[in-house]
Amino acid sequence: MRPDAAARAGAGLVQPRQGAGVFVIATRPTEDWPARLRRAAVTDVYEVRMLVEVEAARLAARLAARLAALRRTEEDLAAMQEALAGRVAAAEGDDAAFVDADIALHAAIVASARNPVLTDLFGEFAPVLREGLIELLDLLGLRGTDLRHGEDAHADVVRAVEAGDPEEAARLTRQELESTLALLQSTP
Repeated sequence: MRPDAAARAGAGLVQPRQGAGVFVIATRPTEDWPARLRRAAVTDVYEVRMLVEVEAARLAARLAARLAALRRTEEDLAAMQEALAGRVAAAEGDDAAFVDADIALHAAIVASARNPVLTDLFGEFAPVLREGLIELLDLLGLRGTDLRHGEDAHADVVRAVEAGDPEEAARLTRQELESTLALLQSTP
């Protein structure tokens, strides 16, 4: 294949077929997921985050029907408690450390859902979310007045997952994320 055809194939514009030639399959290059996320507005990422995390919290607290056991394990609970403690400790640090600890807690909850697709999806948009949240904290000055922003709400989510209450875990996660999304949407 010629170098220009290889570049077009890599961009998702053409598809080579052995013995038949090269065929146009798109008129615009395919944008990869990480590039799309880097261009996304933090509110867009946050809306997807709500979809992923609310269901992840529900799944983490739910019984796995075939096993008659909770999806999450004791190790998952320990990881959530450790991440929750890390978030509390990071409250005294700078915004980046606080956001990293917050995302680590949410990642632990998502991982405890035991759904590798949800875990991978969260992992893909976490770096973009991180940058957006650091900017948001600075823009809104949330931690200037409340270093422990959201501490009780996060602890409540972890308790609901531990208790095996999927609807409460989902409700609390949605409520916590919606409050931040509302702040995001109200900023000029």
